Amino acid sequence: MGQVRIYTTSYCPYCRAAKALLRRKAVQFEEIDVTDDPQLRAEMEKLSRRMTVPQIFIDGEPIGGYDDAQELDASGELDRLLGR
Repeated sequence: MGQVRIYTTSYCPYCRAAKALLRRKAVQFEEIDVTDDPQLRAEMEKLSRRMTVPQIFIDGEPIGGYDDAQELDASGELDRLLGR
């Protein structure tokens, strides 16, 4: 299964929804909370080229945020990216 990393903030409802989606799919993930860490947020923005959270990466490749993950899941592409 692919390595999953998700950048989040503590107050973001889309972050909670993205984590719930991953948990429903029984995906283990590394969560990086950028709430109070400008350096980690800058890292996320550099890697994803986006400024919003959540930002989800599978095997180091950005797939976007919650809406993107949900669309990938609906099409079956998320499972392929996860190596299922």
